[in-house]
Amino acid sequence: MKSNQATKVNGEPWHFEKLTLESGLNIRVARAGAGQLVVMLHGFPECWYSWRYQLRALSDAFDCVAPEMRGYGETDAPRGVGNYTLEKLVGDVAGLIAALGRERAVVVGHDWGGAVAWATALMRPEIVERLVVLNCPHLKRMAQELRHNPRQMLRSWYMAFFQLPWLPEAMFRARNFRALDRALQRNTVRKDVITNDDLRYFHEAFRNRYSISAAINYYRANFRSGFLAPARSKDWIDRQIAAPTMLLWGEQDFALGKELTYRMETFFSGPFEIDYIPSAGHWVQQEEPEIVSAYMREFLKPLLDRR
Repeated sequence: MKSNQATKVNGEPWHFEKLTLESGLNIRVARAGAGQLVVMLHGFPECWYSWRYQLRALSDAFDCVAPEMRGYGETDAPRGVGNYTLEKLVGDVAGLIAALGRERAVVVGHDWGGAVAWATALMRPEIVERLVVLNCPHLKRMAQELRHNPRQMLRSWYMAFFQLPWLPEAMFRARNFRALDRALQRNTVRKDVITNDDLRYFHEAFRNRYSISAAINYYRANFRSGFLAPARSKDWIDRQIAAPTMLLWGEQDFALGKELTYRMETFFSGPFEIDYIPSAGHWVQQEEPEIVSAYMREFLKPLLDRR
């Protein structure tokens, strides 16, 4: 169900809408343009604003929607680790598409948004028109590498740290989100890409005190439930993805090794391509926005040709 609340932003193509999903979750989205629906899912510790360049670049041809994901900003932040499983997060994507009056969408995701995008294509393939993932490996590949790749185990130390109670939250709140600022600014290839003005938007996503716990609960819920080492009961992770899929990868990623993108062809029954961006790191759509937007436009061009 869509609410009638909308807020315009002067000088930008997007406006904000507040929606109530069938599940009862209240969610805020930044929306721009018209046409085929493109849902853009952000990562940690980001927000809708990480898609600002793509909202500007693609909204002339597409209905671009960048939600504040469950727990962030003005979207509801339900209490409890169990409210942040992949099943819940995929349900939010499906509910958002339905609330916008659509049956299918292009699903785009980066970092944790990428994990949710992969899971959506695996769990709910009927709602995914095309899939675009940025600097997030296929969940099965991530599980394999975390079990067998010591280098990636070391890079992913923070996943284990986030299992601790209250200490990760305290670290992020300390010195006015200093850890958040350092994560976003220090780990870019060019240090001027994410400005102090940009950081204000990311701080705003955590103004609800529980939002930090909610964001870290993504790691807690899914690490504990075993998606990193899936149980046989989670047969969705073994399905092949039929939707045309593009993986964009900033090669200088501080958290995820390039080897996580190798030997992925068997995960797909439909078309699949990988495009590497040597001049970017983990925050690829903010570091090289023109390159990312150009790749996305070319990949989505067949949808325009069908109109």
